[in-house]
Amino acid sequence: MTDRSAPDRLLSVLAAFDHAHPALTLTDISRRAGLTLTTAHRLVTALTGWGALERDASGVYHVGLRLWEIAALAPRGLALRQAALPYLEDLYEATHENVQLAVRDGSEVVYTEWLSGHSAVGVHIRVGARWPLHVTGVGLALLAHSPPDVQAAYCEAPLKACTDHTLTDPRRLRRVLAEVRRIGVAVSSRQVTDDALSVAAPVRGPDGAVVAAVSVVVPYADARVPVLVPAVRLAARGISRALGWQPD
Repeated sequence: MTDRSAPDRLLSVLAAFDHAHPALTLTDISRRAGLTLTTAHRLVTALTGWGALERDASGVYHVGLRLWEIAALAPRGLALRQAALPYLEDLYEATHENVQLAVRDGSEVVYTEWLSGHSAVGVHIRVGARWPLHVTGVGLALLAHSPPDVQAAYCEAPLKACTDHTLTDPRRLRRVLAEVRRIGVAVSSRQVTDDALSVAAPVRGPDGAVVAAVSVVVPYADARVPVLVPAVRLAARGISRALGWQPD
């Protein structure tokens, strides 16, 4: 094993936790972080003392509330969610469908809020979940408004397929991104699961740059895209204004 810096070892302990592994024993942390048991114990003790981790009565560790407090300061995290939530709730009341808010992190979309609708679709998103940008409506909206070099690099990389309908042709993806910029919304049809369709629109920050995307996810068989588009656009515009964006 190559030498790792102290910050790298500390972060590897936190990275051992994910949606599939929200509760870990010390042995689990040691194995998943690639650390000796002695080193893992020392770091876990420090993190628990600070509040980044919590230990329950059975000796199992969980992510601590101190990290939640820190996360609340992130402009693209809870601060964004707080500004967006009234408009997400309005969109839900207008559609009674699944409503989501997401941001871009590299080549992935990260969901910061999800309101579950009445319709049952195969894709189930939780806050903090990640998907490739090209397979979701919010991802397409975010990718379409990313810097040109980011779009070029993404289109040149292998495009993962989730269903037979997933965009995997780079040339077609470039055309779709251009269309998203032209019409202001993105439609992802059966790209994640065969039964779901999403309509998404970009959310802008004070300087006009796209900082997030909002969408509604509905069953493909019952999708009424022309009805959903104005509702999603209105929600995106409301969130943008709440963030300080002033349209020309």
